[in-house]
Amino acid sequence: MKIAILNDTHCGIRNSSDIFMDYQEKFYRDVFFPYLLENDIKQILHLGDYYDNRKTINFKALQHNRKIFLEKLREYGITMDIIVGNHDVYYKNTNELNALKELQGHYMNEVNVILDNTVTRYGNLDIALVPWINPENEAETTKFLQNCKADVVGAHLELDGFEMSKGIPCHGGMSTKNFERFDMVLSGHFHTKSSQNNIHYLGCQMEFFWSDCDDKKYFHILDTETRELTPVHNPLTIHKKIYYDHENIGDWKFKDMRYLDDQFVKIIVTNKGDPYEFERFVDRVQNQKIHELKIAENFEEFRGGAVNDENIKIDDTETLVNTYVDNINTDLDKNRIKREITALMKEAQSTEVA
Repeated sequence: MKIAILNDTHCGIRNSSDIFMDYQEKFYRDVFFPYLLENDIKQILHLGDYYDNRKTINFKALQHNRKIFLEKLREYGITMDIIVGNHDVYYKNTNELNALKELQGHYMNEVNVILDNTVTRYGNLDIALVPWINPENEAETTKFLQNCKADVVGAHLELDGFEMSKGIPCHGGMSTKNFERFDMVLSGHFHTKSSQNNIHYLGCQMEFFWSDCDDKKYFHILDTETRELTPVHNPLTIHKKIYYDHENIGDWKFKDMRYLDDQFVKIIVTNKGDPYEFERFVDRVQNQKIHELKIAENFEEFRGGAVNDENIKIDDTETLVNTYVDNINTDLDKNRIKREITALMKEAQSTEVA
């Protein structure tokens, strides 16, 4: 038996932007469901964060998601098991009040919402399913992980040492110790794909923020007989970076720029040179059917002496902010400061696109 694995699909993301709803629709219509139909896959396992905003649900986003995803489950005879992610729950200390319960009333035959730790059999494989861990269920979950009879775990975890987004590691997360006894642990939550030993973060299937740019996205197929996990690439992108160097811009005069259509575009200026030529280049970009253009100038010479990491990219705001926090002299919890700043940045990004 083969099952498709999704996670962090974030219905209603970026303030229920029409642009991102269209992007999600293209993924399901042109990539995901065609693959399932071609390979006769009838079971989906979703590892949490189906919705984006844990406090409110936009009716337009709900209706759109129902048409592009839930109704397709019914049309194609596909069922889905789904665990609760942190974006699906209203309170931070309990999973009891959550948006996923809304699915049960209309799609009970297609969608099975899993609120508690449980072991579910797929083909000949038992998978321990672990919803978002919070103060209310942490002790129970630890006991469950120690005693459950399963070789594979599907979860929505915040584990220490794994990348939250590309190049940004998690500090202060849960220890991996409780998962050492399992052959394979598959998790949602962090949006970049990474693996350490038996633990695999699958990453989100689509691009949602600039931190997702140039970070390939996949959904996954698990063969329950062989336990082989196959990533299936999603070729659809929505962010494009252009590095502008005046001395090496000659080829751009002849380059077909239609690949920028339907993209958020960021021009990162490494060597501006002639301002007139630069403005002409910007005009060419703006003449395409882009969603938005940002221009990032290189202010390398203005960096503080304490910030000397050669791996830092000037266009990566989150990395720069985290580096600044690391270098300030304070007795406060720096990891907590960075987590709060990251959360605020993502909240701000969610209001950029109407």
